[in-house]
Amino acid sequence: MLSATPPTPIPAMPPMSPHPVRERLMRLPEVLHITGISRSTLYELSSRKAFPARVSLGGKNVAWVESEIHHWVAERIAARQQENHA
Repeated sequence: MLSATPPTPIPAMPPMSPHPVRERLMRLPEVLHITGISRSTLYELSSRKAFPARVSLGGKNVAWVESEIHHWVAERIAARQQENHA
């Protein structure tokens, strides 16, 4: 008599979000407002590669990826917390 092995369950797919994450581009005034830095500081940090790179929109138009800006802000907050606990 052949013994039947139970079928291996197929892992369930994680539920898909009804709203896929979409990147958003932010123009300079919004970036300055979110970060609290000045235009000259932003460009100085960018020249040292210490700030997210801008995205060319064509011509003289540029923007920044929103998630990268928020990540940069979060890194500043984390660095402050590290300094306070050191």
